[in-house]
Amino acid sequence: MAGRIRNEDIALVRERSPIDDVVGEYLQLRNAGGGNLKGLCPFHDEKSPSFNVTPSRGLFYCFGCAAGGDVIKFVQEIDHLSFSESVERLAVKAGVQLRYEEGGYTPRQDSGQRARLLEAHKAAEEFYTGQLGSPEGIIGRKFLSERGFEAADAARFGVGFAPREWEGLVRHLRGRGFADKEMIAGGLAKEGRRGPMDRFRGRLMWPIRDLSGDVIGFGARKLYDDDEGPKYLNTPESPLFHKGAVLYGADLAKKEIARRRQAVVVEGYTDVMACHLSGVTTAIATCGTSFGDEHIKVLRRLLMDQDEFRGEVIFTFDGDSAGQKAALRAFADEQKFVTQTFVAVQPDGLDPCDLRIRNGEAAVRDLVAARLPLFEFAIRSAIQQHDLDTPEGRLGALDAAAPVVAAIKDRSLRQMYAVSLDRWLGIMDEQFVLRRVGELTARRAPNGRQGGPRNGQQGQQGQYGQQGRQGQGAPGQEQAERPAFDPNDPDVRRERELLKLAVQRPALLGPEFDQVPADAFIAPPHAAVREVIAAAGGVAIAGGPHEWVNALLELAPNDQVRALVTQFGVEPVHSAQETDDRYAGELLARILERQLTRLITNAKSKLGRLNPVEQAEEYNRLFGDLVALEQQRRVMRERGLGSQ
Repeated sequence: MAGRIRNEDIALVRERSPIDDVVGEYLQLRNAGGGNLKGLCPFHDEKSPSFNVTPSRGLFYCFGCAAGGDVIKFVQEIDHLSFSESVERLAVKAGVQLRYEEGGYTPRQDSGQRARLLEAHKAAEEFYTGQLGSPEGIIGRKFLSERGFEAADAARFGVGFAPREWEGLVRHLRGRGFADKEMIAGGLAKEGRRGPMDRFRGRLMWPIRDLSGDVIGFGARKLYDDDEGPKYLNTPESPLFHKGAVLYGADLAKKEIARRRQAVVVEGYTDVMACHLSGVTTAIATCGTSFGDEHIKVLRRLLMDQDEFRGEVIFTFDGDSAGQKAALRAFADEQKFVTQTFVAVQPDGLDPCDLRIRNGEAAVRDLVAARLPLFEFAIRSAIQQHDLDTPEGRLGALDAAAPVVAAIKDRSLRQMYAVSLDRWLGIMDEQFVLRRVGELTARRAPNGRQGGPRNGQQGQQGQYGQQGRQGQGAPGQEQAERPAFDPNDPDVRRERELLKLAVQRPALLGPEFDQVPADAFIAPPHAAVREVIAAAGGVAIAGGPHEWVNALLELAPNDQVRALVTQFGVEPVHSAQETDDRYAGELLARILERQLTRLITNAKSKLGRLNPVEQAEEYNRLFGDLVALEQQRRVMRERGLGSQ
């Protein structure tokens, strides 16, 4: 096995992997001011962005769930990798040749499982695309041609062909140095009677990529009539491929989704191709499963979906009954978006691919432009099953559509659609319809969710509340659950601001900060961070932003302190002063003044216990120290007045 990756190579990978570029592969980031970027957290569900990235220090931190760290930590968490695997993956993208403590340069076959599987999939894609041009691949080329796709279109989307032979890909991957168990683990092969055999045979192949562009699976369409398998066959669940969280085409569409604040959800691989070639470059599709919660989370991050109602998610479905049922299933998911949700259904039942063939690319764009709000579509779909020319039919339609309206969570929107429902039914009695919808709304059971702190919001109190306060109160008592400090205490907030400067702008503080001991900080977690800074040599010797932060993170004694260092490196400094150096000086003066007050109190207490006659020498020395401390405190008080 390979040994430990050399520290200098890890540092080089960090340096050559800008955190904003890496994070930007997974979610949309926007300027948050002060050199920070902000987006929706990929680690927990949220409506307002609390995920911050600070490129200058190479850090990310979420103020909602407290996830944080450097670029390597982000890749670890987002892709569920080990530290070494994350470094190796970033190294490949950054062009860094890693060296290991044992054995010098280590060949790629010693990389982690994920890296190996990604390489196997890349080799498989090359194999399939090469086979599309072979004599046997003519059936695949004919399929594409009949659907209006040229060779350049196939190349753009990486479409390939799996030959009908049993071990074509297996032999190819063996020749590239991959083991049978790796092919099986990645879903590229399966166990046969005589060993591993190709999973995909005689099919047109679409590579499925993650948001960073790596191939993680394949979608395969059958081409031969005697193929007894399903029409579409996808890669099974694997360490790389989780169909419930993958959107085909998202790697191509993500930038346009962020720019246009629009995502068009279609049903198949050819529909994605047809949309993109028609100018609808925000099209994506699920991979062998219905649109679900994980897909919503991915889309919300790409859209930066928040309380603004400015974006659009547009579902396109076939115009037949199955397509309409699919659209209505999406109704349940609509309210998990903040962005407005629409449905685009072609009346003649054509999907985007067939629509492009028959009516041209403009027709595909028109289909998307003619979208209907999903609520309206769901209500009208319920209505159209009834004869509105009779009173009985209108009442039946009301009873069918009212539950749909009642399910709308937004009260104002529910009221507006109830009024529209009256108009669409032709009842001409808004109050009657409103009462009916209101009755159904009142019957709906509450969702049972209880309020409470957001995930991770306890932060300092939950993780650090008892630090340094052991032995106070009996175990299990209510008092033991209370924080050891008040985070809203102005003194505690000043400590926080000072430590943020120590992490972000150490040069502003200089040697004077290094004279402040850890016990000068009221909050135990703040004292812990101060100790880490001291262990790193103090702010006076701090290097560049990346180097300084990485040094602090490496010296942090546990995950809690490490998370707080990360948070201090990302959280904006709340300076109300004209210049940062003045603000830093005033904060430092206030902390020092408080520390001097404590020393003065201790000195006075000790002085009061001395006998000025019998202990004259010690008394006079201590009295002189007290006078000096009082003088220092007056100076610090004058300097610190502006930070209040």
